[in-house]
Formats: sequence, C-alpha cells, structure tokens
Amino acid sequence: MIRWLVPREDHFYAFLEGQADVAHSGAVALRRFEQGDTATSVREAVQELEHKGDKIVREMEEALAKTFVTPIDREDLQRLSDELDDILDLTNGAIRAAVLYGVDRPTEPMGKLMEILVQCTEVIKKTMPNLRKNAYAAITNDARALRKLEKEGDAIFREAVSSLFHDDGIDAKRLLREKEVLEDLENAIDHCETVSKTLANLAVKHG
Repeated sequence: MIRWLVPREDHFYAFLEGQADVAHSGAVALRRFEQGDTATSVREAVQELEHKGDKIVREMEEALAKTFVTPIDREDLQRLSDELDDILDLTNGAIRAAVLYGVDRPTEPMGKLMEILVQCTEVIKKTMPNLRKNAYAAITNDARALRKLEKEGDAIFREAVSSLFHDDGIDAKRLLREKEVLEDLENAIDHCETVSKTLANLAVKHG
C-alpha cells in the first residue's frame, strides 16, 4: 500500500540506463585494440569511461541513501548497479593486462571475445529501458540472447586456453600474458550473463 501513497523515485532507471550505456561504450572502446589502436591509447579511453561509470555508481548510492520508496526493490537496484560496474571494471582489466604484460596485438580469440562483449553490452543497453516500461517479455527474450552469447564466448575461451597449453612452441611468458587477457575478457562476458539472470528474475518477480 505504501508504494501507492509515496511518490517513487523513477530516476533510478536513468542511473541503470546510464551504466549500461557506459558499459557498452567501454566494450566498443576496447574493440579498437582489435581494430589497430595501440593498447596504451585504448587503455586511456576505457579508463576514462570507467571513471564515468564510477561517478554514476556514486550517484546511485547517494540516491538510494536518500530515497524511501524506490521503483523496484533497492536490493535489486544495488545488485544491477554492481553487476554493470563489474562489466566495465573487467573490460578495463583486460586492456590493462594487455599493457602490463606486453600484449601488443590481440590474438584472434581475443578479438572474437571482444566482439562478443560488444554484442552482450549492446543487448544490455537495449533492454535496460524495458525495466522503466515494465516490458518484461522483452527483458526475458534479451536475457536468453545474453545467455546464448555467453555460451559462445565460453567455447571460444576454453578452446583458446586449451590451444595455449597444448602448443609446445609457446613459452611460459606468452602463455601467461595471453591467458590473463583472455580470462578478463571471458569474465566480463560472464558478468553480462549475470546481468541477464538478474533481469530475468526481475521479469518473473514483477511480470
């Protein structure tokens, strides 16, 4: 009953949509590494976007602390915000690992994972406004698409790591640096699936 009596603060949707947009921009910026930009220049671009994402997270936290009634449960808002932030953090982690370990050019599997990350974040960016619209059927469909993309990324990751360990011509240093970048990329894609699960649960809860 209280939700009918107290005005709800719908600007929380804008925070989530902003985070989804920045996460996608981060993935697009990361893909520039595969397209020929240097690791250092891409790191700077992604780092700037991470700072932008962190600002939105702080604004969300401050608003949650000041708001009595939220459009959806505050725990769900916090969870989604954290998960979106994790995607951007891991995107940044991938390019930072490339710089740290001296990966001058991404391998073919890295490029494929970067492309899947772009696709995943594009789906998240597209579907996030559906929370505001209560379009839960669309959210459910997009959650399925994200799970499919995550499976594709997982298969690419496992094959790439297996190839690294079975190639006698690869030295330990190269194996380490490539594996680190691949793991960050795969983890970023995994967190996109985590977002899909949270969105699917919200669709069930409110649909």
